Amino acid sequence: MQSFEKVLEIFREYLACDPEIEVLKCRRGYLRVTWNEDSVYCAEGILSRTPEELFEVLLSDYHSYEELRLTKGCREVTEEDTKQIQSGSKLPVGRMLSAWMKSWGKGAGYERWVKIFNLKQMAQTVNYLTEHGLLEYAILEEKAAAATAHHNELSAQIRAAETRMAEIAILRTHIINHAKTREVYVAYRKAGYSKKFREEHEADILLHQAAKNAFDDMGIKKLPKVKELQAEYAILLEQKKKDYAEYRRSREEMRELLTAKANVDRLLNMEEEHDAEKEKDQNQR
Repeated sequence: MQSFEKVLEIFREYLACDPEIEVLKCRRGYLRVTWNEDSVYCAEGILSRTPEELFEVLLSDYHSYEELRLTKGCREVTEEDTKQIQSGSKLPVGRMLSAWMKSWGKGAGYERWVKIFNLKQMAQTVNYLTEHGLLEYAILEEKAAAATAHHNELSAQIRAAETRMAEIAILRTHIINHAKTREVYVAYRKAGYSKKFREEHEADILLHQAAKNAFDDMGIKKLPKVKELQAEYAILLEQKKKDYAEYRRSREEMRELLTAKANVDRLLNMEEEHDAEKEKDQNQR
């Protein structure tokens, strides 16, 4: 007999790793909540009235999380990925889950759970495919590839914006330091790069030289105005916020499509294995 506490202990490390998922106790049981990072509202809430229901929900979340972690959203889930997730060989939570399921498997409860879980998972997949008009495998494959490509494109845009924003922040600091220390450095030159003068104004001189070196490394001949940089930074920040909102939406869409495709591939593989075994039996007769 499993308890809510045991289920939460099994998934404790996973829940600590996934910032989008949280489990809250309520008077009717336990509520699994999915959060949007930049919103005060949750995206989804699923009530579990029994430990078995909570286990099924968190196991599905864990599988999706691991699939995204292994593929990094850059490719489809492979058979090797699925085996790795099922064996739980990488994350501590996976090893604990695997060991617990094996121990549970000593009785009939585990086999019953596997059948129920697989049936529920495939029913959810069929519903998803029907609702989204993806009952043809070629269309599902195309949609999954397109969603992955779109997600990766947004990820690249966000990284490029973050890189440029970091460059602007560094450049702005150097421009300000360059302007603040310019008079000291001019006086240092006029003093014939005097050792005594340098010792007296070393901090300002070092800041000025660091700024000049940074400009040379960036290939900057004419310094931009700080106000222009601030305006560019504000535009990039605003665009990043929009892109990140779409990034989160596209990530969820990609996750759903890849999960559905992985389930369909798993089913097709099972059918192929069944047909192969059936043919083998017939040949042996």
